[in-house]
Amino acid sequence: QVQPVESGGGFVQTGGSLRLSCAASGSTFSTYAVTWFRQAPGKEREFVASLRWSGGSAYYADSVKGRFSISKDRAIGAMILQMNSLRPEDTAVYYCAVGRPIQSSVQTESAYYYWGQGTQVTVSS
Repeated sequence: QVQPVESGGGFVQTGGSLRLSCAASGSTFSTYAVTWFRQAPGKEREFVASLRWSGGSAYYADSVKGRFSISKDRAIGAMILQMNSLRPEDTAVYYCAVGRPIQSSVQTESAYYYWGQGTQVTVSS
């Protein structure tokens, strides 16, 4: 069983950058897809980005394409979400989720077995 652990959230001004990290505890991500979701106050949780640890294409929500980038840091065994050009509407709790979704279910919460506790990202205007 792998437990994802998020870190790297914080407070930033509009246009700034943050780097979120999702590390594996208890096991490794080797056979899983690692996906970032977020939940803003008063809104439902939504898909942000996903990448299989074994390789392949990355998937992004339309709202973050061109601004966010998901990648592996093999040295530390973590999945990184680099967030640039941040906007106030990016303010949310960001969650890391681990699973083995089929391609059509990458954006579906129920496709993921393990979830982190979340890390807060706040973008001021």
